[in-house]
Amino acid sequence: MHVVIMGCGRVGASLAAALQRLDHTVAVVDKDPRSFHRLGKHFQGKQVVGNGIDREVLGEAAVEQAAAFAAVSNGDNSNIVSARVARETFGVDHVVARIYDPKRAEVYQRLGIPTVATVPWTTDRFLRMLLPEGVATEWRDPSGAVAVLQLPLHEGWVGRRVSDVEASIGARVAFIMRFGNGVLPDRKTVVQAEDTVYVAALSGTVTDVTAAARRAPEES
Repeated sequence: MHVVIMGCGRVGASLAAALQRLDHTVAVVDKDPRSFHRLGKHFQGKQVVGNGIDREVLGEAAVEQAAAFAAVSNGDNSNIVSARVARETFGVDHVVARIYDPKRAEVYQRLGIPTVATVPWTTDRFLRMLLPEGVATEWRDPSGAVAVLQLPLHEGWVGRRVSDVEASIGARVAFIMRFGNGVLPDRKTVVQAEDTVYVAALSGTVTDVTAAARRAPEES
């Protein structure tokens, strides 16, 4: 398929190279022609100099034939405007924009533009490396307010109801991986040995939630 990338910084160049390795055609748009040196001598796609919010520039990048569009410049406003132009003017099906400000990301998500909120995502990646015991989140909403994480659950919770776990840790059990299958629990679901439990929690409560989960349940 054909993919248009707006922004030829490190992310844009890396994304272009990865797409080319997967045998997709790629056009990269950037205002600074010097940025294209990041693509390397083996890049075979199109290099378009210009503003990624300009319809003529996007037309030169063959956005009409594009199945996907990625806006990864260093400007939130430019990314979201170009993403909206790609979707609303040219009808590109798969559009994503990189956003630095998580509050803006939430607004743009409501407009139907999938976003990658760089700061929360990067923070989570560092946490995965620094805290290998499962404290880092698996997913975070664009605003950074809600996190889904794998719960480091004390073995004493085996045989207890999900509703008891939720009441103790102060978070919602989102799903359980059981014998390789996803399970959507209800309040009567009982935690089994070897279950991997994932919860949805407010970001500011993640530390307290995981600490509570590591403790043995109180005897009723």
